[in-house]
Amino acid sequence: MRALIQRVKRASVTIDGQVKGQIGPGLLILLGVQEEDSEEQARYLAEKCAGLRIFTDEDDKMNRSVADIGGGLLVVSQFTLYGDCRRGKRPSFTRAARPETAIPLYESFVQHCRATGLPVETGEFGADMQVELINDGPVTIWMDTDEMKKGAKV
Repeated sequence: MRALIQRVKRASVTIDGQVKGQIGPGLLILLGVQEEDSEEQARYLAEKCAGLRIFTDEDDKMNRSVADIGGGLLVVSQFTLYGDCRRGKRPSFTRAARPETAIPLYESFVQHCRATGLPVETGEFGADMQVELINDGPVTIWMDTDEMKKGAKV
């Protein structure tokens, strides 16, 4: 499971001209799922994202979490995070999970985010979405549960 996390001043996702989800200050989380991912990884990654201390404190140090600043999460599914560009010029997406695997894990990730008590907005799995954001910093963090397995219990 992969998450591209952006610290934002605000973000929104629009589908067919209608705003589906929006947040003020917080985190935009673009989430990719692969076939080998598990419920445990969804829980772990959600809790890790929710607890990330990437907001600045009074000493201008990244020391606050999204909860500390009263922010929210906007979670958007994005299978293209598993795009493989090593060969040719057109990415291969064979590592991305098929919908029957990806949808339940995406929904589980969202539920685990909500269980932290944070306000959570979403896009719509599989929809053509327009995502707008103002990246704050800019601060962008990449997390991959495959990498996390090497250094932490998942």
